[in-house]
Amino acid sequence: MPFVDDYLPYLLARASHLVSSGFHAELRRRGVPVGVWRVLATLCDREALTVGELAERVLMKQPTLTKLVDRMVAEGLVERREVPGDRRKVEVRITAEGRHRVAPLLAAAREHERAILAVCTGAGGRVLKETLATLLRALAGGGSTGEMEKDHAEGDDAGGDQADAAEGLAQ
Repeated sequence: MPFVDDYLPYLLARASHLVSSGFHAELRRRGVPVGVWRVLATLCDREALTVGELAERVLMKQPTLTKLVDRMVAEGLVERREVPGDRRKVEVRITAEGRHRVAPLLAAAREHERAILAVCTGAGGRVLKETLATLLRALAGGGSTGEMEKDHAEGDDAGGDQADAAEGLAQ
């Protein structure tokens, strides 16, 4: 068997790319940039995240995310607020308009995920997601994902042509 066909980082990256590509096409059809989707999907069930936390979650460098958030604020999709007690930090929150815009995308993402996981028999899809979540938690504790996210972000832009690997966003 060729090395890469049995090498976990390659398998994860390739699977992420293939899984994400289909949903990226759906986003393009709907006129939604992948970066906007990532931000809205990440914020839709949270009170707020700091720009740094959000950058980590959506796999973007902070300056790239800041420019994207600027555009999203102008569109009324998110808002910025200073973190109480620490004026150096800024939180990003989804607005009612952002929630309205992301709702049909979340439904489409769940349907895309269901179709992808249909290839897994029995509880295979649930086990796959649980295993990946366990792996991400373990690596996040050891610092390994920081380098992976940095490497991934360097190959990515706000347009989101590269694969997604975090939070099961299947973007």
